[in-house]
Amino acid sequence: MILVDSLLIGGLRFVLDKLMTAVDAEMTDDGALRAQLLEAQVRRELGEMSEEDYLELEAELLLRIQEIQGGGRAPIAGEGGYKVAGVEATIAGDDHSDREG
Repeated sequence: MILVDSLLIGGLRFVLDKLMTAVDAEMTDDGALRAQLLEAQVRRELGEMSEEDYLELEAELLLRIQEIQGGGRAPIAGEGGYKVAGVEATIAGDDHSDREG
């Protein structure tokens, strides 16, 4: 009887672990949301969805995608007072020690 109980509990634990893994993957993968967005775009183009409904759904889906990707986004030029002040580039393996400036 104890063996049956432990097999049952072990099996149940295995199933729950697999379920939690699937839920975690779904929560951190934006592929399904991107597919929903693409489907909504097609429905709008076919006239099956109004422009207002599409814009509302698009805003919601894009917000959820942004949350999955970490919530942050790079500011657009001119937005928030950010500007590029300079860029420094080096060639890999070139330490400039043999050149005179």
